[in-house]
Amino acid sequence: MAAVTQMLSGCFFIFCLHSVFASDNGQLHETILRNRRTTQGATIRVVGGSSPTEGRVEVFVNGAWGTVCDDLWDINDANVACRQLGFGRAISAPGSASYGSGSGSILLDNLACTGAESNLLHCPHSGVGSHNCGHSEDAGVVCSSDLSSAIRVVGGSSSTEGRVEVFVNGAWGTVCDDLWDINDANVACRQLGFGRAISAPGSARYGSGSGSILLDNLACTGAESNLLSCPHSGVGSHNCGHSEDAGVVCSSSLSSAIRVVGGSRPTEGRVEVFVNGAWGTVCDDLWDVNDANVACRQLGFGRAISAPVGARYGSGSGSILLDNLACTGAESNLLSCPHSGIGSHNCGHEEDAGVVCMHSSDLSSAIRVVGGSSSTEGRVEVFVNGAWGTVCDDLWDINDANVVCRQLGFGRAISAPGSASYGQGSGSILLDNLACTGAESNLLYCPHSGVGSHNCGHSEDAGVVCSSSLSSAIRVVGGSSPTEGRVEVFINGAWGTVCDDLWDINDANVACRQLGFGRAISAPGFARYGSGSGSFLLDNLACTGAESNLLSCPHNGVGNHNCGYGEDAGVSCAPS
Repeated sequence: MAAVTQMLSGCFFIFCLHSVFASDNGQLHETILRNRRTTQGATIRVVGGSSPTEGRVEVFVNGAWGTVCDDLWDINDANVACRQLGFGRAISAPGSASYGSGSGSILLDNLACTGAESNLLHCPHSGVGSHNCGHSEDAGVVCSSDLSSAIRVVGGSSSTEGRVEVFVNGAWGTVCDDLWDINDANVACRQLGFGRAISAPGSARYGSGSGSILLDNLACTGAESNLLSCPHSGVGSHNCGHSEDAGVVCSSSLSSAIRVVGGSRPTEGRVEVFVNGAWGTVCDDLWDVNDANVACRQLGFGRAISAPVGARYGSGSGSILLDNLACTGAESNLLSCPHSGIGSHNCGHEEDAGVVCMHSSDLSSAIRVVGGSSSTEGRVEVFVNGAWGTVCDDLWDINDANVVCRQLGFGRAISAPGSASYGQGSGSILLDNLACTGAESNLLYCPHSGVGSHNCGHSEDAGVVCSSSLSSAIRVVGGSSPTEGRVEVFINGAWGTVCDDLWDINDANVACRQLGFGRAISAPGFARYGSGSGSFLLDNLACTGAESNLLSCPHNGVGNHNCGYGEDAGVSCAPS
């Protein structure tokens, strides 16, 4: 093992794996593989294969390993598994327990990944533990062995700029500037751990490289996590010289360089930050919910539910980068908070800080349509981080539109018009390159370029036309007269209640109008008319008061809420 330590001391760990994997020492092989997975915070493994790149797929959920059923299992699902394992693209997606039958629970079934997800749990599926399978249907995977996360910049005046070089099959090589643009550069910057790309210089701006030209004709959308995940001519296939080496200039803001590791879902885990080219942990000295709120905001989720300490999600490895954080909770980035200085601490990894965040849908995923002739059509606008903005029509299709219609509480999409068919919006363009499968409950759950990341103008604002098949029935229950009571709406064949978050007289006026009465007298909350049963169907309503139907008002999406017993909304209306 001493020889291995010496071997690894002169290079970044992951870059050395090819030579280490070549060792004949099986114990060493297993140790390095386990360490690589731990470093990446992976909750996935392959079992029963003849090499680390193939085997039966198993995932770790709620403290236990389990298998994946091969129902609907295909190359898209396999690509996500390979990416999560840290390997290259999937070669095949074998089913029928090709690598032997597993034991324990079958945790995932009917996966419907697009292939762009970073984790199998992010894909649509039947629900953890919900399946109709036996272990004779255990899914497997065969991944290409190239380690696809190695990238560097060379020849720049700072760590955020330079000639782009990637590490494939044991060697560094350059990228040709054919088709190289800001979308490709954004992927490179994300992979490097920096902010967004400022520019994408070509023509060997940072000097000509040596060795092989490994990538050409990249056509990234900008949403990918790795250059090798983008369409390209094939590794080593090009018609370029080193006078065409591509470069990049990245913003130095580290706002996107945060991750959570070791949790059972994307919204929780050990907090890790990326500083000066390496990931490291945060010490739990002074760690509290204010610090956790900043971490959740930086991750793109809602507010913090808790700020667990004491390495609740396992002890990290590498450096402890931040200690004695004293955030107010208003900051946009942990590095903006007062702290002891990067790398300055008196902690051990048994003090690694963690976080549990609300999903962004609980806080900021309101949606509306604007400019249409009815409540079922219009320009699509989403509410993120306190402001409304539009959606770009790049890749916009009927799958994306179906998600919008579901979120609005209507039936299926009839069409997905682009080119600002309902007029040009104002303000920010918040989403671009959406790639929904159509099964998602919220646009923010679909693969996209990142909130606020786009190459569009408002002439490309996306629209939608939804069928109105969802019933708009409404009733009041529990009052002393027909004009008052707990508000209940009928959607998808069932009655449900309305949460009192943001419930006010404007919302109540719409309910009274829909009921056929006069104006609202009051808008009581806190289950004034008793707590209902069944589902909460609407939350965070933001009616203007002019709407004819509660479903026409901005809201979190049908069934999307963070409410519980005692928050049912009520209304008292004047007689008609």
